[in-house]
Amino acid sequence: MQNYSMNDFRKDVLAGVVVGVIAIPLGMAFAIASGVRPEYGIYTTIIAGMLISIFGGSKFQIGGPTGAFVPVLLSIVLMYGYENLLIAGFMAGVFLLLMGILKLGALIKFIPRPVIIGFTSGIAVIIFSGQIANFLGLRGIEQHEDFLSNMKEILVHLNTINPYSLAAAFICLFFILVTPKFLPKVPSALVGLLVSSLAATYLFPGQTATIASSFGNIPNSLPEFQIPEFTWEKIHVLIGPAFTIAVLGAIESLLSAVVADGMTGKKHNSNRELAGQGIANMVTPLFGGIPATGAIARTATNIKNGAVSPVSGVIHSLTVLLVLLILAPYASLIPLASMAPILMVVAWNMSERKEFARILLTKTGDSAVLLITFGLTVFADLTIAVEVGLLLSILLFVKRMSTALKVDQVVPDPIRKKVRPLSLASKPHGCPQVHLFTVEGALFFGAAQLFEQALHKSIQDEPNVLILRMSKVPYIDTTGENMLKNVVKDFQARGVTIFISGVQAQPKDMMKRTGLYDMIGETGFFAHTGEAINAALTQLNKSQCLGCQQYAFRECTALSAPSYKGELL
Repeated sequence: MQNYSMNDFRKDVLAGVVVGVIAIPLGMAFAIASGVRPEYGIYTTIIAGMLISIFGGSKFQIGGPTGAFVPVLLSIVLMYGYENLLIAGFMAGVFLLLMGILKLGALIKFIPRPVIIGFTSGIAVIIFSGQIANFLGLRGIEQHEDFLSNMKEILVHLNTINPYSLAAAFICLFFILVTPKFLPKVPSALVGLLVSSLAATYLFPGQTATIASSFGNIPNSLPEFQIPEFTWEKIHVLIGPAFTIAVLGAIESLLSAVVADGMTGKKHNSNRELAGQGIANMVTPLFGGIPATGAIARTATNIKNGAVSPVSGVIHSLTVLLVLLILAPYASLIPLASMAPILMVVAWNMSERKEFARILLTKTGDSAVLLITFGLTVFADLTIAVEVGLLLSILLFVKRMSTALKVDQVVPDPIRKKVRPLSLASKPHGCPQVHLFTVEGALFFGAAQLFEQALHKSIQDEPNVLILRMSKVPYIDTTGENMLKNVVKDFQARGVTIFISGVQAQPKDMMKRTGLYDMIGETGFFAHTGEAINAALTQLNKSQCLGCQQYAFRECTALSAPSYKGELL
């Protein structure tokens, strides 16, 4: 807020009002889709939106209810009820606050892209399919937790299609699609909602289900402050759903912040963003609100309309509050069929269909992770989908990294400025007394056994000295260190000296911590391979060199001559 001017304030007010107008129908729609009353979505937009702007780590973030939460919140409401949803939301806020305090913001960014696209696309399918009943005006629909049961419910009740609801839905959808082409700065969702609501009210009054007929009138005031009834039993039952809300909220908010960074050239503070999300989600349930997170579309709209600071987010919340106080009775007349196209378009936009197809067409392990995550999101459970997707991604990564490890026996070029694999050398002769190996890749639990097997398979004769070139080993874990220690012990027991050249900082630190460094000895470590070779040549059995025709090193010509009586250099 340094150097904040009146001109900046005017820009923030304009952006905040525009985003606030857009947020009203979305807040109600997401609340209804989540199985709660529409005003709870408005409360969330007002309270969480303001707190996220004040305490968050992004200058442009707009917070509120989002489509990503819909399947999770609906499942919690169906299983535990609205009161327990408030408790789960509060607990999710605590988790998010702890994530920020513990500086876990960077870790969330490491969730693989196929997992994110898989569950995002799955959520989009659930949201879209969940609005078919309202779009068609079906009667007698009972909501279920699983996708297939909900689809069966729609098929069974297809004979109850309401043509008036269908008309209202198509009118709203038409204006949502057409308005951006002729009035790009006008919120298309609001235009569609207003026109279709007016059409339903005056052309066929009383023929469609409305917010008032389904949920009662929307009160034109905020609810009273009330602390939910916390018990250890409820906390124990809801800790899993709460953690799911927290992780999903963290991912969504940080993705939104990254999008904002890309649009503005600014940088957000990921840990502060998580802490701000936590505070917002702890306070909002105390006023009846549902879980909230950063909304990518609304944040982008905020930036496009000229926002320069978090003040625009505060204005956005105040705009929604003002509309609630003045226009709440009119909002109660909105047909549910008019809300359905808004959520369907949101689902279509968040489906990531192009990215989904791109990853699928790679026909790699990532394609399998994508499909499995997507399928589990739709047909099982979002939590299971993310857990399985992450597990598969980890296994896939381990497999790739383990096959990436290379252990090659090498020989120096005649000028000894570089080495080549023994199989590719112009004179593929290695020294019987000095074996030289290049290790390339991370030496971790997934590749440790491969390392040991490759060494023993390549070493046919027992050398005097074994040189390991480890300049291309960036990381070693305790499993890899233990396997290396076994190799060192095995060869040292047979009288073989171990030299290591070019070891990087992390592997050296690990060796020092475990005692392997001392086992090899400080004199066994060299910065360059040439230094290690010079030290190895001093430990040769000179009698074995006489008559040797391998000529692995440039000194070999003199060493193998029968008349040689000098000392090694």
